[in-house]
Amino acid sequence: MPAMPGYKIPESVLVVIYRDDGQVLLMRRTAPAPEGGEFWQSVTGSKDHEGESWRETAVREVREETGIDPEAPGCLLQDWALENIYTIYPAWQHRYAPGVWHNRERVFGLRIPSYTPVFLNPREHTASAWHHWHGAAERCYSPSNAEAILMLPRFASLELD
Repeated sequence: MPAMPGYKIPESVLVVIYRDDGQVLLMRRTAPAPEGGEFWQSVTGSKDHEGESWRETAVREVREETGIDPEAPGCLLQDWALENIYTIYPAWQHRYAPGVWHNRERVFGLRIPSYTPVFLNPREHTASAWHHWHGAAERCYSPSNAEAILMLPRFASLELD
């Protein structure tokens, strides 16, 4: 669906960032969850323009939100070829064109070396933390984010417990 000027494109990426030890990076959003409380998540973000590929969106969003270069040596960005369709929360509906009620989200995984520093974009996130993948899934606000993290053993060539 083409975006109207000034509105977000209802196509986004979800990037689960993880290390070989099974730790997953979560970030706390600056904005609270729609019903209040903390909002912890993986990297997410919408396409900037219609021609932007899923991979280009994932690379750009990871760089913008964490300062991590997903194309750096030792990093492995994988398109998990999974998509979620979900209803846009009413609190964020104004960001999308009238009549747009659903977003399509493409899921990626990004394995990074354990020594990789994280530099949060302060406009988007106030804190970051590494959690064992089970605990990370439990901490996520978004059900699709939690589900993606729980799929980590399927896509990562790691021995996760």
